[in-house]
Amino acid sequence: MLLAVDIGNTNIKAGVFDGEQLKATWNLATNTHSTADEYGVVLLNLMERERVLPEKISGVVICGVVPPLLHTFILLCKKYLDLKPLIVEAGIKTGMRICLDNPREVGPDRVVGAVAAQNLYGRPLTVIDLGTATTFDVVSEDGDYLGGAIAPGIAIASEALFARTAVLPRIELTRPRQVIGRNTIAAMQSGIIFGYIDLIEGMIRRIEQELGSKVTVVATGGQAYPFAEEIAAIDVVNPNLTLIGLRLLYEMNRER
Repeated sequence: MLLAVDIGNTNIKAGVFDGEQLKATWNLATNTHSTADEYGVVLLNLMERERVLPEKISGVVICGVVPPLLHTFILLCKKYLDLKPLIVEAGIKTGMRICLDNPREVGPDRVVGAVAAQNLYGRPLTVIDLGTATTFDVVSEDGDYLGGAIAPGIAIASEALFARTAVLPRIELTRPRQVIGRNTIAAMQSGIIFGYIDLIEGMIRRIEQELGSKVTVVATGGQAYPFAEEIAAIDVVNPNLTLIGLRLLYEMNRER
């Protein structure tokens, strides 16, 4: 069995594969102050509840955008699983050409998602990750990673309105009934929800114009399902895209 771990800014997503089958997934809060022992106890307990035996784990693959926690999870793997994990970083085989000015700048999670999406859905494509940030990643017809765009995530945008203004409240991110808000909360919900719908639709349109072709649009991340219901241009939602990409990269890079 393979343990795949995606360490994000807000959440850590972990999953166990038995061959190509994803048997179980878990979400943990990202906390740079938590130790390898603390995360180890939590992860082992979650595995036990799903009847995943630690001794059956034969490999671990990790990607992350929180450097201190990469070291934490390396220690966890060595101490609790007696395994050295494969870390997704610059120089790893991806099966795609990274067409950036500096390929080392791209977040590993973005490349992992692009690898999974083109394997599952073909190309050209755009992967939209609706998480802490809202990212757009573009893969060409030839399978090249072309780059993309990064915007603040919807939760960050909402929190900024509350934190940086004197009178605007913290709000629940739910779809309002109409665009023209008749009170402050409804107006904020309209600006944020409908504003992000138009942001996503507009970015998809601009990407297709720049490429000169239609793309398959794949959404992932915590806010993917709500926006997919509103945006016809989103073709498919896959919440486990990064975990699937991690498995594929492990297969490409493991020592045989």
